[in-house]
Amino acid sequence: MSTIRIALANLEYPSSPDESVRLAGRAIVAAAARGAAIVCFPECYVPGYRAPAKQVPPPDRAFLDRAWAAVAEAARAGSIAVVLGTERFVDDRLRISTLIVDPDGTIAGFQDKVQLDPSEEPMFTAGTERSIFRAGPLTYGVVICHEGWRYPETARWAARRGAQVVFHGAFHEAEPGSHRPTTFADPANTFHEKAALCRAAENTCFFATVNYASDGSPTTSAVVRPDGTLQCYQPYGVSGLLVADLDLTEATGLLASRCRY
Repeated sequence: MSTIRIALANLEYPSSPDESVRLAGRAIVAAAARGAAIVCFPECYVPGYRAPAKQVPPPDRAFLDRAWAAVAEAARAGSIAVVLGTERFVDDRLRISTLIVDPDGTIAGFQDKVQLDPSEEPMFTAGTERSIFRAGPLTYGVVICHEGWRYPETARWAARRGAQVVFHGAFHEAEPGSHRPTTFADPANTFHEKAALCRAAENTCFFATVNYASDGSPTTSAVVRPDGTLQCYQPYGVSGLLVADLDLTEATGLLASRCRY
């Protein structure tokens, strides 16, 4: 059996970009202390997702460079890989992205969001490529929020190329008067958590989704097994790390490999 421990940083929305770096650093230290080989953060956690109701300062290249360096140093100190939701400039255009840091603190690359939500198009430009990443025995891919829930081919791309885990960073907060869930994938919940179950089952891979901790959160962080059953989930709205041990031999990618299109 090839087992790896992962951590999902189900954290509160940061009050400022600087706080996002501090909170990310604390979570990296805590995940390493609990023996995790890799920790994943929500969508754009550094500097914070640019939702209409959030007051996030204008994009700042210098801040991002400093933030990424701090995260890389925390990864190196803890010998832990990091999947950090962030944003970045490509050809002077802003993209929603994920920074990938290896356990030795080396920046391995980025995974940009390829399928934007229509509401994001005025500020961000879509990415154009997908990548596979590795951390020890783990091969993994990354999908970001909207694209992972609504576009099955995004997770399948990674599973077809050997990803045992697809990490999914999200930003999903409650709307006024909406249902407040207490149980993962309850029929009264939105479709999003059922989509997470499907992404795992239809690709025979683990699907690890991580959201911000917020009051009335409509979805929460969770790990779904390759057979589509729930392994574990974080209590709704509760800030903290969700830690799970994954048996990578279960992630065969069989159903992903059989898809002809």
